[in-house]
Amino acid sequence: MSAPIGNEPGRAAGRPDSGTASDGLVAGLRSMASYRGQITHVEHLAAQAAKEGSLSSPLPVPLQGYLDQRGLRLWSHQVETIEAVRRGENVILTTSTASGKTLAFNLAVLEALHIDPVATAIYLYPMKALANDQLNALDGILRATGINAGAAVYDGDTPKGRRAGIRAKSRLVITNPFGLHEYLPSHHLWERFASHLSLVVVDEAHWYRGALGSNVAMALRRLRRIASHYGADPRFVLASATIANPAEHAANLVGLPHRVLDNDGAPRGPKDFVCWNPTANPARSPHQQAADLLAHFASHGYQAICFTVSRRMAELVARWASTAAPACRIVAYRAGYRAADRRQIEDDLRRDNVDAVAATSALELGIDLGRLDAVVMAGYPGTICSTWQQAGRAGRARAASIAVLAAFEGPLDQYLVKHPEELFGRAHEHAVVDLTNPHILSGQLTCAAAELPLRESDSEHFGSQMAPLVVALTEEGLLTPTPMGHAFHGTFRPASAVRLDALGDQDIEVRCGDLLLESVSRARALATAHPGAILLHRGSSWRIESLDLKSGIARAVAEDTESYTETLSQTSIEVLGERHQRQLGRATLCLGDLRTTRQFYAYRLKDRDRVLGTHRLDLAPVEMDTVGVWLRLPPELAAEVRRVPGRDYAGGLHATEHALIHMMPLLAMCDRRDVGGMSCPLDQGGVIFIFDDHKGGIGIAEKAFEHFERLGQIAMGLLEGCGCEIGCPSCVYDRSCGRDNAPMDRLAAAHILRMILPGRAIAEPETGRLWPVLAKPGAHLRPAAG
Repeated sequence: MSAPIGNEPGRAAGRPDSGTASDGLVAGLRSMASYRGQITHVEHLAAQAAKEGSLSSPLPVPLQGYLDQRGLRLWSHQVETIEAVRRGENVILTTSTASGKTLAFNLAVLEALHIDPVATAIYLYPMKALANDQLNALDGILRATGINAGAAVYDGDTPKGRRAGIRAKSRLVITNPFGLHEYLPSHHLWERFASHLSLVVVDEAHWYRGALGSNVAMALRRLRRIASHYGADPRFVLASATIANPAEHAANLVGLPHRVLDNDGAPRGPKDFVCWNPTANPARSPHQQAADLLAHFASHGYQAICFTVSRRMAELVARWASTAAPACRIVAYRAGYRAADRRQIEDDLRRDNVDAVAATSALELGIDLGRLDAVVMAGYPGTICSTWQQAGRAGRARAASIAVLAAFEGPLDQYLVKHPEELFGRAHEHAVVDLTNPHILSGQLTCAAAELPLRESDSEHFGSQMAPLVVALTEEGLLTPTPMGHAFHGTFRPASAVRLDALGDQDIEVRCGDLLLESVSRARALATAHPGAILLHRGSSWRIESLDLKSGIARAVAEDTESYTETLSQTSIEVLGERHQRQLGRATLCLGDLRTTRQFYAYRLKDRDRVLGTHRLDLAPVEMDTVGVWLRLPPELAAEVRRVPGRDYAGGLHATEHALIHMMPLLAMCDRRDVGGMSCPLDQGGVIFIFDDHKGGIGIAEKAFEHFERLGQIAMGLLEGCGCEIGCPSCVYDRSCGRDNAPMDRLAAAHILRMILPGRAIAEPETGRLWPVLAKPGAHLRPAAG
């Protein structure tokens, strides 16, 4: 969120004036030497006037004096936040980037701490850099107001000599969920702080989704449970980018109902949002064109930022842009730099000492960068939410700005630049948090039991699955019954064994010598860390020399290469149980529990799209129980597709599966790699499976079942919007396809979806005669041979 230094920042001297949003910038893009018609759409976003608000009663004199001295006026959503916190409500604030969310919750928290001299508060940020940025902003307010809050960052970087003093005296502690998870077992050291805990602020709440979100949700419940143990009942203030389900997401994260505050009262200048398709100029790669755009903005006096997908590309884009605009100061910003160097770049941006920066997504979040004029996104950021977060880094307050989405060649990027209505006219994605995954719950329950014995009443926090899992953990010897409840009985420290960003099965360490690169699950290791695999980690390439499943170690060596590897695999699926089903046009849509078995039998070494060699693998099959949705298709549909000359029904099912998976990130805030799939043409019709590619599921399949019509419609848009014959990398080809994208038939897939989507079917056949027993519990299905 933006730093609380002024609701009305002035425009830096020497910058172009505001006026209309484009100020000739869009015309300037069309005049670039490398322009070949890359602009596919320009969305003009009008300026918005400020909507001010008035509090029902004044802020305490020190805080009001702080605002008056700086000439700051409160906007409507800031007033609503303060009033809601005064009433004791839990809130989630979802206004735009740079709308003053930080100032809103800072004022609310500091008012509470001023009124109650023993009250305490916690701020949670996803990254240490954000925590330090917030501390600097808070220190400015505290010095100006004289409020005694003793704000301090408490995380892994906090010197041990300062920690006891913070625990003893600080009333406002800033940390991150990973730190919170580690410190909860030592809650007896925090008794003073916990017994007076009044407010918990969770910033960038949309960040917590998938496995991380599920674990953070359990850690927040553990915090509430410990606070209750000491007699406290804190209120929660969440701040988030715009998502489709803010009330549901807040309730899932915290376990309490939240009021949604989304009436944005902040002023904003006009903005042009440009969709840019680099495929129109194949002579220059998408990243080279992003560098061209960055150099163009910098050389025309517009301070700009380019978001890249990796550290390596941040360095390359900065280098290319500097070469194209040698009179400008253009730098890279990424993790791996010394903290002092990153702070210097941030300060240089704020002071206009840097013309442009190429950065990883670390700068997407709310570190204060001053007032940028232009944003270039080198590739779709992965979610609409992140797209607007990045675009919002330019054009603060009333200044005009421009944002350019420079798409990659992949299906999702190409779909968006051809269907801009998805960015500008549709709801944002759903943030998905699964509260029922038994692997996550088991780990979190062991953590909770190590903090305080588990009682039956704790099901209020951990849900109805707690009781059977407590029985299972007791049988495993990890819990033991005591008069106070079930206590942890293991020989290890649960908080050290349970990772917040994993499902509890990250047991393969990828190492280069003594350097730990990353930890992955056994299933992921077989797919990406097998002998011979090229692993891309933080922009660098590593070749896997060996994988020892017994010791849990994969050995890697650094290798400077542009080559990459793709595994080939065969997947079979057993339906363990069906939870729900409903009609979807001429198909039946089911949600249920699956067991997948995947055999990695070979891998290919490739350079660009050229195959350098294929190598056999001798690896054990991987079984995984998860949650999925599947479509049961009638035999008549198969007959219709096969009657069309040249169409391949099996290829149509395969292409439909890929299209649905590729578009899933527009429905749920997930990565393409979070989702798996399989399709089977059968004598009795066919079936298409889409499943969570995580043990136990992480909630994506449930969202797909609930909103499958929307998923199908956008998949249909992908299929209909491509001009290829059977499929290509811009629509249904997938580099991670275990069957090497064969068979594939884009046009047959479009016909299949057209037949089943509501409003698209040609005719509804007679009910009752189309549904054979297919993909029922116990059915074990394999894809047909290519």
